[in-house]
Amino acid sequence: MSDTAREPENRALTRGEVAAMIDHTLLAPEATTAEVTATIDEARQLGVYAVCLSPSVLPVRAPGLVLATVAGFPSGKHHSLVKGTEARLAVDQGAAEVDMVIDIGAALAGDYNAVLSDILTVREAIGGRAVLKVIIEAAALPDAAIVEVCRAAERAGADFVKTSTGFHPAGGASVHAVRLMAETVGGRLGIKASGGIRTAQAAAELVAAGATRLGLSRSREVLAGFPE
Repeated sequence: MSDTAREPENRALTRGEVAAMIDHTLLAPEATTAEVTATIDEARQLGVYAVCLSPSVLPVRAPGLVLATVAGFPSGKHHSLVKGTEARLAVDQGAAEVDMVIDIGAALAGDYNAVLSDILTVREAIGGRAVLKVIIEAAALPDAAIVEVCRAAERAGADFVKTSTGFHPAGGASVHAVRLMAETVGGRLGIKASGGIRTAQAAAELVAAGATRLGLSRSREVLAGFPE
């Protein structure tokens, strides 16, 4: 292939390409019913892939959107059976994707068997009825733990690993964490970057590092920075 025919390595993402990767998110504990409705309406207007809402607001109508929710959120310090029950109920009420939070303390202690068991419990609770994303809270973990938790998620049959809840004081998504996660799962799992993504530049850098999905609450602002 000639140089002129070669696809440029740093081709700019378009607004539509980024929109197709977004989980437009409202997980604030103070969110009202009116705000949930407004978030769904905004997600539809923006043409994003999914809307991610707290499980307590389900069932909801979100035509044209994939409906995602969370389990064990945001601390991860719920019994695995509680996470599994929460996830199964959410799927029964229409959720097509579940983002579960691992026990961060178990990961920090190096108890990866406990992490594996936790994820397996949720996977078994929902079976193949929904996509399972595993929130690892990467900003709170050393690199070695990030790698091991991603490996545990893959062994447990998860579909994605996800950087962050967006609620942890250690921070949200980072290019370094996304790159490490992508290198670990090698394209076999999706990578969701979430937490603190407020600009088009940040979103583009995370996608370049390996993110295949973006969790955003400021989707309109981020999308405004991409060309049509």
